[in-house]
Amino acid sequence: MRVRAGKQAVLGMSSSSRSSIGLYSQLLLLLSLTLLCSQLQLTIAKEQYHEFVIQEAAVTRLCRSRRIMTVNGQFPGPAVEVSEGDCLVVKVTNRGNYNVTVHWHGVRQMRTGWSDGPEFVTQCPIRPGESYTYRFTVKAQEGTLWWHAHSSWLRATVHGALIIRPRAGVPYPFNDGKPPAREIPVILGEWWDMNPIDVVRAATATGAAPNTSDALTVNGQPGNLYKCSSKDTTTFPVKSGETNLLRFINAALNTELFVSLAGHTMTVVGVDASYTKPYATSVLMIAPGQTTDVLVTFDQPAGRYYLAARAYASAQGVPFDNTTTTAVFDYGAAAASTGSPAMPTLPAYNDTATATTFTTSLRGLRKAELPSRVDESLFFTVGVGLFNCSGGQSCGGPNNTRFTASINNVSFVLPSTVSILQAHYHGAAGVFTADFPANPPVQFDYTAQNVSRALWQPVPGTKVYKLKYGAVVQIVLQGTNIFAAENHPIHIHGYDFYILAEGFGNFNAATDTAKFNLDDPPMRNTVGVPVNGWAVIRFVADNPGVWLMHCHLDVHITWGLAMAFLVEDGVGVLQSLEAPPPDLPLC
Repeated sequence: MRVRAGKQAVLGMSSSSRSSIGLYSQLLLLLSLTLLCSQLQLTIAKEQYHEFVIQEAAVTRLCRSRRIMTVNGQFPGPAVEVSEGDCLVVKVTNRGNYNVTVHWHGVRQMRTGWSDGPEFVTQCPIRPGESYTYRFTVKAQEGTLWWHAHSSWLRATVHGALIIRPRAGVPYPFNDGKPPAREIPVILGEWWDMNPIDVVRAATATGAAPNTSDALTVNGQPGNLYKCSSKDTTTFPVKSGETNLLRFINAALNTELFVSLAGHTMTVVGVDASYTKPYATSVLMIAPGQTTDVLVTFDQPAGRYYLAARAYASAQGVPFDNTTTTAVFDYGAAAASTGSPAMPTLPAYNDTATATTFTTSLRGLRKAELPSRVDESLFFTVGVGLFNCSGGQSCGGPNNTRFTASINNVSFVLPSTVSILQAHYHGAAGVFTADFPANPPVQFDYTAQNVSRALWQPVPGTKVYKLKYGAVVQIVLQGTNIFAAENHPIHIHGYDFYILAEGFGNFNAATDTAKFNLDDPPMRNTVGVPVNGWAVIRFVADNPGVWLMHCHLDVHITWGLAMAFLVEDGVGVLQSLEAPPPDLPLC
């Protein structure tokens, strides 16, 4: 049992008092981090150090110039490229005007939850003028992940690629082991003419839905279907006959995207930094938070070809950005480069059949290491709802209400004075409760056309669900048709999980369990729960700490579509959460 004497007192001390104590333990921690990375270097892995400066930069999009938050003045931010096993050290200095944190999306963060990044879940924010150093090892993961701000809507412009290659001498498990001729990060995003922070603050003040984006983007540029954008359209030079690896990241805040490349077949070989069996397709569907690695052989007549992306909008009657972003793949043939690029055919906005075909065609590359027993069988409903208007509130939602969202009828509320992980580690009371329900409090026809209005209003709370170390966890994620059914991309921090099955309607254990893929299910960190449907995931709780689970549509996490798992320590140091680092931001 780990001794944590005096931790409640530490939480209550002033900043000056807290910064002056524990110097010896802080030095020991820094020494241990140095030794850890030194040991990793002895096994080929190495330590990588980066500096991220959060700062404003002036950009022009859609005929308008404005200042945006960036990392190191770049939009998108710098790509971080590592090899599996590397120790990553990133010092983040906040020279902006907003509190900020950085989340390393999809990184397992084994025992290093202090570096996960979600604001007031694993850390307090980095305030303007202050800094924090994230330290963690990227282990047993290869492929494409990404990093992004995890404070308010800052991730609209504060994001970048995290590329994880195999260790030296280890080949890729595709393309006959030959490295691709080029590796091309393709970051899909959204652009607002307004400051995204102002967009979400205005919506939060009124309880209404936020404004939709004004453009979609590829590597920060809208493309030449938008006004004032042609000359800056993202262009990727390619050579005839070469096979390239395209690393797609959907960094959009609120839009799932169909993606297609004119005249070319894309072969999926990985998702969310997990390899898949090769799957050839003409269209991808990528939800916010997800990544998809594809091989493309450029074997078409020399010329220019559009990559195009537009919304998959599964919610009926809900406004969305219906524009189309483009980039150009250019073979470099001068004679063929004067005409308009070839344009792919994209699915209709509401083409759920195509989205389903894509997600259900993914298979893990190898047989799954899947425990047959299940220790925790959970059933979580996910969906939006409405709060009734109370005295003195501004209520801009339907029929004088405020929009909300929930899991199992609990609308998640972030703490504001200390992070949940700090409260857990220091034993501080009154920050959260450990009574998140394992099942919905009321069972009903979740996908009915007319769900009773009595079920539309959730209960706000800061609740976690406790898991014992090593527990095998299975979760049925059931979408609801309260207000509007929608495909919800659900992300779990600190974990990958197997997607055993998905379907439409209400999950029925008696019949749907037979549909489970227990042989080669895909492994992801973000799963799309189908519109008016369900998905079943399974994982082993082998990473102690506090781990947020939430919808990666930022409008929904803003409304409370989130919860957290508290995974208890196991036996011994290697099954226990590390001590907090000395420079953890103060609250």
